[in-house]
Amino acid sequence: MNRQIEDLLRTLAPQVLGVLVRRHGQFDVCEDAVQEALLAATQQWPQEGIPDNPKGWLITAASRRWIEQYRSETARRQREDKVVALTPPPPDPVPAQDDTLTILALCCHESLTTASQTALTLRAVGGLTTAEIARAFLVPETTIAQRISRAKQKIKQSGAKFRPPQDLTAVLHVLYLIFTEGSTASSGDDLLRVDLTAEAIRLTRQLHKRRPEGEVTGLLALMLLTDARRPARTDPHGALVPLAEQDRTQWDTDAIKEGTELVHSALTTAQIGPYQLQAAIAAVHADATTAEDTDWTEILGLYDLLTVTAPGPMVSLNRIVAVAMVHGPDQALDELSTLDLDHYRVHAVTAHLLDLQGKNAEAREEYEKAAAKTLSVPEQRYLRTRSRHPR
Repeated sequence: MNRQIEDLLRTLAPQVLGVLVRRHGQFDVCEDAVQEALLAATQQWPQEGIPDNPKGWLITAASRRWIEQYRSETARRQREDKVVALTPPPPDPVPAQDDTLTILALCCHESLTTASQTALTLRAVGGLTTAEIARAFLVPETTIAQRISRAKQKIKQSGAKFRPPQDLTAVLHVLYLIFTEGSTASSGDDLLRVDLTAEAIRLTRQLHKRRPEGEVTGLLALMLLTDARRPARTDPHGALVPLAEQDRTQWDTDAIKEGTELVHSALTTAQIGPYQLQAAIAAVHADATTAEDTDWTEILGLYDLLTVTAPGPMVSLNRIVAVAMVHGPDQALDELSTLDLDHYRVHAVTAHLLDLQGKNAEAREEYEKAAAKTLSVPEQRYLRTRSRHPR
């Protein structure tokens, strides 16, 4: 399947699903019908060409599949009764309403686990197949299929209403998690999973078009500014290159420009939120032509604000790195000793701070502890290299 068809199907998938759910209800049945329609398109369009009205084609195909499923289910429940024939919708309907945001909110329903929200979002809104999602998260396809199936049943049982969301907190969190997993994979041989970062950015752009609000803008800016560094984050062999050692001429200047403009707009026109602050920190890094030019005092100030608006152990850990750059490793280590967090990055930061103090033997031990705790092969290799060659 060529890239044009793939991108088109992913864009149209939530729109088609929205039409069916609005028309028929039954999110679970409609989602299955849309997946069947998408599969048919992947098989037919490359040979026959993209229809003049691709959205209408998908709606018609999905509606026919829904009717087949409805008849089959009705036959099972009422075997003695004749099933009333349903009239298919007109061919190539072109509904004006786009329910993508509503579908996105349904996929992020509060009754679902985070893992289920993520899997269902990628399939129903992102248009990814179950196999694609499984490959992205390095889990068996059956695991993803079970998550999606359970998620659809929970939505059905919860009686969730098909209506646009007022609060986007859960939606933004899921999009953020998808991007984060793609940007720094939590396990496996690859540091980056571009399919996930690209999908997260695409979906966040769609959301931003519909709701160009402060935190939506902030999240899109954060993604763009972070993804701009992607070309320099690994060497030609896939090894991790830390921020301070990256070739900044490889950074995507267009993405940096767009991300910086977005975060500036959000910070000056909307109530400040955590995604905007994280984007502002990324913008400060992007503004520095060399690592030495980084304005760590401004970054520390932004982390101080972030600690107030969205406190958490990982925010505190990142702030401690900024403390080290502004006030030195001694103060940073003092603050780190009070942090209650069991994570490989605690050992990695501790090792870095011990390096700055010249305590190389202690740093080696912390690098080894960090390497043993992470499931990411590129990070393991980097940390073990640092343990052998501390600064």
